[in-house]
Amino acid sequence: MDPLYPAVRLVVRFWIWFFIKSVEVRHPDRVPSRGALLLAINHPNNLIDSLLVGAVVRRKVHYLATAALFKNRLLAGFLGRMGVIPVHRRQDDPDKMGENVTAFEACARALREKKVIAIYPEGTTHAEPRVQRIKTGAARIALETLAKSPDLDLALIPVGLNFEQRKSFRSRVLVAFGEPIPLAGALSRYRDDPRGAVDRLTDAIQTGMEAQVIHVARIDLADLIREVEKLYRGDLIQELQRERGYSQAEIDPFRLSRTIVAAVHHFTEQEPERVERIWQQIQRYQALLSEYHLRDQAVQARLGNWSLRREIGTSGLGLLGLPALAYGAIVNGLPYGLPRWLARRLTRKETDYATVRLLSSIALFPLFWGLESWIVWRWNGPWIAALFAASLPLSGLWAYHSLAGLGRLRQQLRFTYLSVTRNQVARNLLVLRKEILDELERAKNDYLSVTRSVPA
Repeated sequence: MDPLYPAVRLVVRFWIWFFIKSVEVRHPDRVPSRGALLLAINHPNNLIDSLLVGAVVRRKVHYLATAALFKNRLLAGFLGRMGVIPVHRRQDDPDKMGENVTAFEACARALREKKVIAIYPEGTTHAEPRVQRIKTGAARIALETLAKSPDLDLALIPVGLNFEQRKSFRSRVLVAFGEPIPLAGALSRYRDDPRGAVDRLTDAIQTGMEAQVIHVARIDLADLIREVEKLYRGDLIQELQRERGYSQAEIDPFRLSRTIVAAVHHFTEQEPERVERIWQQIQRYQALLSEYHLRDQAVQARLGNWSLRREIGTSGLGLLGLPALAYGAIVNGLPYGLPRWLARRLTRKETDYATVRLLSSIALFPLFWGLESWIVWRWNGPWIAALFAASLPLSGLWAYHSLAGLGRLRQQLRFTYLSVTRNQVARNLLVLRKEILDELERAKNDYLSVTRSVPA
């Protein structure tokens, strides 16, 4: 293995730790430690997807990437050392599609050498909460390789990347590895009917990938599902903690999301009027929140056991927390704010935002940290400078946590002001949210009664 690859992976792991709150890896045991391996991955977040997979898979991963990235000689050299294989996309240059024969041969050669190939069969990155109809590339690579090397022990594994909030700093990510897709039957069919075998294997890969993500089959329901999740998933988690005694670590938020998706699809088919009624309630509630510049969490807190003292305590805004917040914000403010500004200015697609923000952060954080540490070294010597440098990432994380708490506190104060100046509006928000939750609770119970009565 090129020594540059583990060095880059080490750097990537640090930045993933810094930017992502938690990365849960489900079924990593399904990834063989040796032998030919083909990973079929969904593509919701551009370059972040490759960084995540490369960070959690212990072996060197060879990615297929658009040939447009190889136009720059310096970047092409770096990508080559990372094991990236260029592939031409029809939307980039339809006249060069024939050159993909070389890419397929490179993949087959790597698999025969028992390496790991990662492919994004959807063909493009996208923000839709589902797996788009995939291309046949993964199936063709697998079958063409096995046709020429029938004794090769090739594993084809679907991989699902699930982002709790794609664009947000310090969000959660689930990387799920599916069961290996059987290839023996597909290979025997391939000898008699190559096209049919490729299509059937492509369908199997599609199904395998969908099983590892939160897949919304009907894209017209995406907005409704997203809002139901925002309003109700937190209450479901609290219910599981209260009634079943589960800890936060024992609750799978992605499984809850998948159940919400399944329930919405069920009621859309069985009781569309009910779905429409709930959606209209949610839209009225959203309109009120927007009119008075409030967020749902402010109303949700007032329906619970909210207190100012508890909010200050959990937000780190106490007597000792405020100086730490000020310190962290001062020394990390520019390297945090500039990448965010650049991402907003430079990106047109939602899936590019996190990539631009991460790459600019990787450049700007060390630059500013190094400059600040140099200034401290010049004024106070190397030992103080070393302590100062060590404090920078931790103080940045503390400041981010505290500023989020300050935002929640500001929302609560705004709701308190609304309660004093327009008490009826505040009461309407509380009543409307409770009505929505009651409706969702009844729907949950009805859905569970139906699904639990269906024989397995």
